[in-house]
Amino acid sequence: MKRIFLVAALFSQIAAAQTTIQSLPRELKSYASDWLVKPSEIRAAVYLSDDKKDIVLYNGLVKRVFRLSPNVACIEYTNMMNGQQLLRAVKPEAVIKIDGKEHKVGGLYGQKEKAYLLNNWVGQMTAHNEDLQLKGYEVSELKDQFQWKPVGWSSNKKSPTGKVLIFAYSSPLLPGLLVKVHYEMYDGLPLVVKYLTIDNSGSSSYKIDRVKNEILDLVEEESAVVGSPAQMKTQQGIYIETNYAFNNAMRYQISDQTTHWLIDSSYTSQVNYNYQTPCVLEVYPDKAPGIALKPGENFRSVRTYELLMDSYDRERRGLFVRKMYNKVAPWTNSNPIFMHLVSRSDDEVMRAVDQCDSTGYEALILSFGSHLNMEDQSEANLSRWKKLTEYAHRKGIMIGGYSLFSSRKISDEDDVINPATGKPGGAFFGNAPCFGSKWGLAYRDKIKNFFTYTGFDIWENDGPYPGDLCASTTHPGHNDLDDSQWRQMEIQKDLYRWLNEKGVYINAPDWYFLDGTHKIAIGYREVNFSLPRENQKILNRQNIFDGTWEKTPSMGWGFVPLVKYQGGGPEAVLEPLSEHLKDYEQLMMQYYGAGVQACYRGPRLYDTETTRQTVIGVINWYKKYRDILNADLIHLRRADGRSWDGWMHVNPALKQKGLMMLFNPTDKEIKTEIAVPVYYTGLHSTVKIREKEGVSKTYSVSRDYKVMLPVTLPAGTYSWWVVE
Repeated sequence: MKRIFLVAALFSQIAAAQTTIQSLPRELKSYASDWLVKPSEIRAAVYLSDDKKDIVLYNGLVKRVFRLSPNVACIEYTNMMNGQQLLRAVKPEAVIKIDGKEHKVGGLYGQKEKAYLLNNWVGQMTAHNEDLQLKGYEVSELKDQFQWKPVGWSSNKKSPTGKVLIFAYSSPLLPGLLVKVHYEMYDGLPLVVKYLTIDNSGSSSYKIDRVKNEILDLVEEESAVVGSPAQMKTQQGIYIETNYAFNNAMRYQISDQTTHWLIDSSYTSQVNYNYQTPCVLEVYPDKAPGIALKPGENFRSVRTYELLMDSYDRERRGLFVRKMYNKVAPWTNSNPIFMHLVSRSDDEVMRAVDQCDSTGYEALILSFGSHLNMEDQSEANLSRWKKLTEYAHRKGIMIGGYSLFSSRKISDEDDVINPATGKPGGAFFGNAPCFGSKWGLAYRDKIKNFFTYTGFDIWENDGPYPGDLCASTTHPGHNDLDDSQWRQMEIQKDLYRWLNEKGVYINAPDWYFLDGTHKIAIGYREVNFSLPRENQKILNRQNIFDGTWEKTPSMGWGFVPLVKYQGGGPEAVLEPLSEHLKDYEQLMMQYYGAGVQACYRGPRLYDTETTRQTVIGVINWYKKYRDILNADLIHLRRADGRSWDGWMHVNPALKQKGLMMLFNPTDKEIKTEIAVPVYYTGLHSTVKIREKEGVSKTYSVSRDYKVMLPVTLPAGTYSWWVVE
């Protein structure tokens, strides 16, 4: 049971805490195995040290220690996988800037040497009365951020488990404000999530100018006598994400808006003569300088996901990130088989539903250019799509559609106002509506009403809010330029969470995964789909290879133009399908063999019985091996058109521990021996491998966890192997 401790005396608080917080064991053992191969059984826990001075967050993979008196400070941050100490100095737990003045939350002072931190120094440190002081803390079980719903088939429908530790602070300088710093530790993940909330129970309003919800003095990644921060690496032992990311890059690192690596001039023993080593991590949004907090209101900062790494290997680091998403955003594991329909009539929709039902497809998405308009709130339009939804549902088919938010001009009154000109224009997409305008708020409400009325299952939201600043002072959804980005982000994220809670599957080409979206584009150039099919096959495999380092297969979508798209001639499209059956089949096998759903965009899935049977054959194969095909992808060789290329899925928890796809794009037979990496299959002695549905052969695993596999690939073909 959760208990909240808000008592006057710290020592009384600690005494009460002993009834719910475990005593610190003599030794906290790290998890001895590789958690990527054998999940850790050590559960997250909160411990109180014997001397009552420290609280410890620990799960066998990560250890984070907080000194409680004379104020709270993180004094240890250890990677238990390799023993690395990340922390070199003490910082405040957070910094909030309110009404133009900075206030530190927690923190200790007196550390002179900043290269490392000794335990005996901590006891000699002091607190500042001007800082927000600890008033209490609470410990609870980890809960879902929102009441998400699984959608269709999923490789994981379980919510994560773990512990939450919350420290509460206040200050007489900020009457009525209670600041809470939240720490979440997950079972089985080397991850700590941190965020901050501010409750205003007073009678005065405050203006929150900036919230730094994480500040860490970290051990530097490298030393250089001369050099700028841009020339030196930042700490690679910790990977940071937050739920405040956008810009349509299809990659988090470029979409990130909150991670700041700074120098520390007080670290006078660093090697760099000009104190330019990037060794301070601060997390905060750049462009949210003024957020009003009225009496009775609550503010919630961005959520910082701190994933500890134990390797420089790109594949292993990618696996850490993919495992994180698998657990902290379980909705991203849903992966329905969908078609992208281009329709002009209701009859075409019903025909496509019938074709999905006939071939084993699970969902139909009305693509851009179709006759669907979700913004039309007329009774006739809503009733039409409700009837079509009911028809699809009777066939067991999910139905959804496309709607564009940004990259369109609405009106001078509703568009984003450029702060440089005071006029519309200059947004991310040139002209774009403000989500806080009357039109923007109405758009949100129309989408909600459409899904509520029709029962639609999928929303493909193109041009989601891309971070545009708006200088309008008349839009009802924000006050002015200062809070415009923050408020629009909240509108977009609230809409995604609302839809997710209703069981709606969301495709959105921007990084809103941590607030409820399911899928993003895997990363491709659209005009490439006007190239000949032979080019597309190789380019698609390159896109798959490149787009699955940090994304799981279910997190990305690809594209297959059944009809003309962005130019190109007959050599670029698959229609008539029966005349290009070999290319159609291989494009399906490439995507389904990667576990990646593609937008098969056109008016139909098949045109003849032979085509239908081909589609059925691929879908049946995918469903037979669906579990392993949606497992983590190991990158073997990137497609270059010169030799074989391919990848391998791995999951040691399944009967099929691995499934490898190989392609030969050349005009000659390839006969070779491939070193197959089997470490992440969990099979480290011997493995059984069979090609397709053939007979398995047993192979010995070498000391570097590889199997030498003889392979023959005829010209222009592909094949697949199962590892058991």
